[in-house]
Amino acid sequence: MSTLSPIPQTAPDTAASTASAPPAGRRGRILGWTIVIVLVLGVVLLTTRLPMIGADMSGTLSPSNPGPSGAKALAELARDQGVDITETRSRVEAASMLGPDATLVLTDPYTLSDDGVRTLLERADRVVLLTSSARMLRLLKLGTDAWDGGSEVEASCSVPEFARVGGIEPQRTFVPAGGVDGCFGDDSSAVLRSTADGRTITLVEGTELFSNGHLAENGNAALGLALIAQQPQVVWYVPDFADSDISSAQKTLGDLSPGWLTPAILLLMLAGVAAIWWRGRRFGPLVAEALPVTVRASETMQGRARLTAKAADAPHAGSAIRSGTLSRLAARLALGPRSRVEEVADAASDRLGVPRTALYDLLGGEAPRDDRELVELARRLSELETAVEQSIHAARTERNRS
Repeated sequence: MSTLSPIPQTAPDTAASTASAPPAGRRGRILGWTIVIVLVLGVVLLTTRLPMIGADMSGTLSPSNPGPSGAKALAELARDQGVDITETRSRVEAASMLGPDATLVLTDPYTLSDDGVRTLLERADRVVLLTSSARMLRLLKLGTDAWDGGSEVEASCSVPEFARVGGIEPQRTFVPAGGVDGCFGDDSSAVLRSTADGRTITLVEGTELFSNGHLAENGNAALGLALIAQQPQVVWYVPDFADSDISSAQKTLGDLSPGWLTPAILLLMLAGVAAIWWRGRRFGPLVAEALPVTVRASETMQGRARLTAKAADAPHAGSAIRSGTLSRLAARLALGPRSRVEEVADAASDRLGVPRTALYDLLGGEAPRDDRELVELARRLSELETAVEQSIHAARTERNRS
């Protein structure tokens, strides 16, 4: 798969101009039709985006996602083994369905607070985390990152369900904490398993291992079934921004500003516009100038895309995607065009109620090393933009109602 660099849309084709400036009446008609076209396009975009609100923004290792990053193949294998799998995006619904014969399966619950994670996990006797994060390792006291995955390893532990898994190539390994069992590794382990107070918690970095695109490799499928098919019922919780319990109690700049500040700013703006109109320079009619060549913007865009794809430069493409996302997010969050990554991440965190560290890593973390990481980065950035747009739309709707 070739790496395609997202190229910002450039200006329309530049061509030589020899015509004189249109008269005032014609300019007025052109401006009027331009406004009508923009309004029509805005209505069309709004109507096409509204059905997307509430759509699946968390497709990684989702049991209903048939794409390369989903886990539908693993879910179907478990169903063939007689396991009843229920997918939910509500932590309340997930907690109500958990029982002694149920396994709670989830990826890193980045949309939940620490208390929300503890409340959800306390209702389950068996928990399987299919992806890892430093927060979950700390919160569940499972261990620390080792970052030396890659070579094939065997189970090398006494857990019965792992005996016939075979070898896997882990993405990430960990150093188990005291009282935590480590499997699939020697100095460090790819699978951590903690049994305490009648609850079993298993953690593995399976973003690639259990995905539809890599499930058939090595012993990935056997390990997935060993984790989720040990009990007759599976409650598969998929994190969703709409189910987040994180609330921001921080005061905004508007809350801290005095009541007279906004009218004063508006008055200054009007005074500035009046001064510009009064003292501004009056330009004469446009002077037509013949250009030596015609440069089509579409050719420039396609040429840059082909060069990037030929070079297979995933880090450069990832940097371009991040740059575009930062620019769009800064505009939607009322920030300046030169806002730093930290400022955009803080504003998005306050808007969505998502931990800042997760957004720091997403917007300013390491560059993707290959096409798979580039596609995953692009998907997560798209999810973040959609969530910010949804939050702004919901706030605007609430203000209109009130």
